[in-house]
Amino acid sequence: MALFSRRTAADPAEAQPRTAIIDIGSNSIRLVVYQGHPRLPAILFNEKVMAGLGRSLATTGTIDRSSFKAAVAGLARFAAVAREMEAAVRTVATAAVRDASNGPALIAAAEELGLKVELLSGEQEAVAAGQGVISALPEADGIVGDLGGGSLELVRVVAGTITDRVSFPLGVLRISALRARRDKAFERHVTRLIRDAGWAGRGKGLPVYMVGGSWRALAKLDMIDSGYPLPIIHGYTLSSATVVRLGRVISHLTKPRLRAISGLSSGRATTLGDAAALLSVLLRELGSTTAIASSFGLREGLLYGNLDAETRALDPLIVGTREEGRLLGRFAEHGDLLDRWIAPLFPVEPAAHARIRHAACLLADVGWHANPDFRAERGVEIALHGNWVAIDAAERAMLAQALYVSLGGGAVPPEPLAVLASPADLAIAARWGLAIRLGQRLSGGIAAPLKRSQLALDGGGVVLTIEPGDRALYGDAVERRHQALAARMGLAAVLG
Repeated sequence: MALFSRRTAADPAEAQPRTAIIDIGSNSIRLVVYQGHPRLPAILFNEKVMAGLGRSLATTGTIDRSSFKAAVAGLARFAAVAREMEAAVRTVATAAVRDASNGPALIAAAEELGLKVELLSGEQEAVAAGQGVISALPEADGIVGDLGGGSLELVRVVAGTITDRVSFPLGVLRISALRARRDKAFERHVTRLIRDAGWAGRGKGLPVYMVGGSWRALAKLDMIDSGYPLPIIHGYTLSSATVVRLGRVISHLTKPRLRAISGLSSGRATTLGDAAALLSVLLRELGSTTAIASSFGLREGLLYGNLDAETRALDPLIVGTREEGRLLGRFAEHGDLLDRWIAPLFPVEPAAHARIRHAACLLADVGWHANPDFRAERGVEIALHGNWVAIDAAERAMLAQALYVSLGGGAVPPEPLAVLASPADLAIAARWGLAIRLGQRLSGGIAAPLKRSQLALDGGGVVLTIEPGDRALYGDAVERRHQALAARMGLAAVLG
């Protein structure tokens, strides 16, 4: 790992060093720079070059001259950017460099730029892709399909572990030539590969987790086509029937029309038809009926693979929302304390709800620096569009409703929450929001008043117990919020 750093020990940023990964893929070369908690570091910078290293492999066995030149130029820029950002750099190369006769020449060119290149095997690619999905979806149980430019990796994941894995020469830059005959030769070829590898029927009753830009673009196309109200690709689900339908739609659209679709990457438009055709056959042969998009893949898997067991076990949603609350809130410790303070009001909640409530408390202070007239909207924006993982659309809506209510937006769900979650779940989240709102007003956003008081359910009341010396804190505004919370829960507000 190359280290570009000019920081001194006194630099406060030293507490959170920057890590960069340069991924030399068969279709694109990408630099991603990360900083933050190692379990879910934030992305500081993300840039790609569509070099198309695998474009000529099927016919010549080499990286063509224009792709080679684009790759070297991109790598030179990425090395310079990483140096300026003082990031520790890890550079990896995958199928195209592995298979091309002039792959070693590209590695040599990268090393002249100061980049030490790790040439990953197909198995290493598969493991990294699987670990990437597990890092974002710890409960994942299914088959990870990582579609790159030069290869397709399949990985069985269950209970946070990787079991079997296999790699096929089925990248999007190879599929076009295989499909050119239009006589189902492509389907027969893919079917034979899967069956010969012993993977036929391995996905029965299980989802396929889609990794790779072309499959994410396919999910994006369906979101646009269906008018889906939440523009978050990670976790978006496609049925096998939808994949077949998308394949038909794409076949009737010209490449210029595909490139012109707003929100769809023009660089991925040309591979959509091939990606859909492969996914359709793959789902059929594996026996899977659903495909779930994952924004986390090889690069995130490389980071996750370096973590110790204790750090891996952390909940990425709680880690992410805690870090966001630390950066945007006023008092770093307040969110966890607030969650413990309101928890006695929700003693029988399922664990899935309790963690979303915890996340809401961690984000409860993110709107304080916004314009007062738009704090509630700011909460909704962060909940719906934040870079969270291990959370589905309905849970994002619950998180948004809790923050909306806690920041003074009222109990009526703003759009599009009612489309994403049930009325019952949104009602639960509104109660969380009112409880958070009470805690924030009582304490002024600091810890001590919450530590010296407590909330409880007692018979028909929501009991707020305050020490005698703190009675002055129970002013009119606090009393109104106490009453609003109790009324929403169908109980009386009791001062203990």
